[in-house]
Amino acid sequence: MKIRRIEPIAVSLPMAKPLKMSFEEVKSAENVLVRLEADGVVGWGGAAAAPTMTGETVASMSAAIRYLAGKLEGMPLDDIGAVMARAGNYLYGNNSAKSVIEMALHDALGRARHLPAHDLLGGKRRDRVAILRMVGTGKGAAADVADAQRGRADGYVAFKIKVGVAGPREDAERTRRICEALAGNASLLLCADANQGWTPDQAVEYVRAVENTTLAYFEQPVSAHDIEGMAQVARASRIPIGCDEGLHSLEDLKRHHDAHAAGGFSLKTIKLGGLKPVMDAGLLCEKLGMKVNLASKMAETGISTAALLHLAAALPAVDWGVGLSSPYLTDDILEQPLSFANGHVSVPAGPGLGVEVDEAKVRRYAREA
Repeated sequence: MKIRRIEPIAVSLPMAKPLKMSFEEVKSAENVLVRLEADGVVGWGGAAAAPTMTGETVASMSAAIRYLAGKLEGMPLDDIGAVMARAGNYLYGNNSAKSVIEMALHDALGRARHLPAHDLLGGKRRDRVAILRMVGTGKGAAADVADAQRGRADGYVAFKIKVGVAGPREDAERTRRICEALAGNASLLLCADANQGWTPDQAVEYVRAVENTTLAYFEQPVSAHDIEGMAQVARASRIPIGCDEGLHSLEDLKRHHDAHAAGGFSLKTIKLGGLKPVMDAGLLCEKLGMKVNLASKMAETGISTAALLHLAAALPAVDWGVGLSSPYLTDDILEQPLSFANGHVSVPAGPGLGVEVDEAKVRRYAREA
């Protein structure tokens, strides 16, 4: 089977509410999709633009995909590795754009072979996962406590508190209040994420202030490029430190491990370049004894969520939770929405990504790149 057409489509979808992060407030889901035609099948991929994480925008991702399309069309669908190697030969970096193509390849190949994507990735280990719910209203501790309690009442068992939006003492107090409000259930997973918001000294102040809380890990306290700063915080912290924005390759993973700068990693397709690179990173984490968080960028469509669920099914472990962002949309582009219930979601069972895209909705939410 040959790849016949690769088409980028920029979309903007409405979110139920904004999410406040250290460097930005996300108010809408700005994504780039790929519609990939092969002989007799259509595959879809998608990713959010994340300029602060990968240096790519909607415009640059769309341009990169258009540039690569002519280089990849005509190649065999059943050799994803060769297709992506060719993409790398023609275009350095641009991992988000490449991840969208790679995702669409898995969707199309799975449909052609009548296999779910997780079987292409090595097989299914789990059928259902808990959703890591974001807590970050931007309206202060009382609002965040109320939001977390609503989530717990709805069945959520995993929470990520967005910090780095204020000073370390203020955010530590807010963290303590949320942890205390959710106390009494040892099965809950609680973590915090600063999204590079602090200096190493500020992050150390935070971890010392929350050391007696129930946080399982603290993600990306300092700049993505500051491995020594990460190590400084890790040395001062009882709570394991997670790396997110600092991870863009297996070499980054090894460097953080060797420097004792992280106890685990947040794996994202947009940073690593697709489903297979995320699987490779997860396998390396297992070998090195590192924890794994699996996450979407805020905010992505149900296409990306479905892909992430197939990864969650196939990875050796997802000790630090699975963060999905399509539940924060007021509308999605799937014909049938994924089934989110009681803070959990089942892995799609159909071929490819196991979801059908509503092309009329894609056209409705399409925007100029």
